[in-house]
Amino acid sequence: MKKVAVINDLSGFGKCSLTVSLPILSSMGLECNPIPTAILSNQTGYDSFHSVDFTEHLTPYINVWKKQNVEFDAILTGYLGSEKQVDIILDFIDHFGKDSLVFVDPVMADDGVLYDTYNETLCEKVKILTQKANIITPNLTELCILCGADYNEIIREKTNEKICKMAKSLLTETTKTVIVTGIKDGDKITNLIAYENGIEVVKTPLLNGSYSGTGDIFSSVVCGSIVNGKSVKEAVNLATDFIIKSILDTPTELKYEPDGVNFQKHLRLIINAE
Repeated sequence: MKKVAVINDLSGFGKCSLTVSLPILSSMGLECNPIPTAILSNQTGYDSFHSVDFTEHLTPYINVWKKQNVEFDAILTGYLGSEKQVDIILDFIDHFGKDSLVFVDPVMADDGVLYDTYNETLCEKVKILTQKANIITPNLTELCILCGADYNEIIREKTNEKICKMAKSLLTETTKTVIVTGIKDGDKITNLIAYENGIEVVKTPLLNGSYSGTGDIFSSVVCGSIVNGKSVKEAVNLATDFIIKSILDTPTELKYEPDGVNFQKHLRLIINAE
């Protein structure tokens, strides 16, 4: 069975991070091997939460895996809470990532605003992490951070040509694909896929509401699909279709809440997606 190491936090409530990656990758016929960066009673969008930072345990946790000589078909990283965590994961990728697909979701910001735990120094560390990746999935705000661009200026221009140029500027011998997610374009959401030889676009309807955890669902489905042999565009199409159906199945009164979307009943869409 193919193995995917997933590095993210674990929340008891709120469908996000490892809570969605575990069932999604398992449904796709893959073994999900989690590395928790923090353990939370519930995700931070709730009025209160209890969190245990797992940083001090990461190195001994990973060292056991090194002794066991395990190998991974892919490594997927999500939210990282400190520079030290990024350093540990950089070492993890150096050790385990030589023959693995390295998939980095550079979780730093959204809607032009950095997350509370992030600062300029940590963002610079995440930039270094993205340079180890084969595929990265920034949203538009994160793309601007990675490229040193002004988010407000990009929003005012609203030109996909500029966004395409920024995305392609991140391509290297290692980073072969940049997927820019969640670009609002009238009544549509655009996901832009940049390769060295071109651009592909996947559009979906823009739905009202704020949906916690959909970024983690997206990265999990796309990563799992590619490991299972799908093209990047096929993977993005599957992920967006899965997310849209999950949102539409979520009661209206919950769509602005931190509980996340009702994805569980739609796992059949990705079962045997090989």
